[in-house]
Amino acid sequence: MFWALSDATRRGVVEQLARGPASVSDLAQPHGMSLPGFMKHLRVLEDAGLVQREKEGRTVRCALAPGALEDAAMWLAHYEKFWTAQLDALGRYLYHREEVKPWPGEPSARSRSSTSSGAIPSPVTKSGPRGPTRKR
Repeated sequence: MFWALSDATRRGVVEQLARGPASVSDLAQPHGMSLPGFMKHLRVLEDAGLVQREKEGRTVRCALAPGALEDAAMWLAHYEKFWTAQLDALGRYLYHREEVKPWPGEPSARSRSSTSSGAIPSPVTKSGPRGPTRKR
């Protein structure tokens, strides 16, 4: 299901069908692609159980399958609980760690610089002579 919804065209079709059933040609029109190309997208949505097609005379109408996104919503809710619990535990750990051993403050400029007496100064470099110029 998530793979089917990974494509922008297919997400657009699902959004359009959320407003109500529509014919295949009405669904394909805003996407600016050939009907056979659009039908491949529709087939992916059908295989994922998101869309149902029904033929009415010469017109094929599509509708969002009832409860199609419920499985995805349940899966997301399960993992939302899992990750919320994990992030809460991380927050508690970091809070406890801060209470036990606070983070050191910003180092001062003096502590950042070298304090050794044997520091070697950087050599001074001069540019070499000017290179040849191109005459026109």
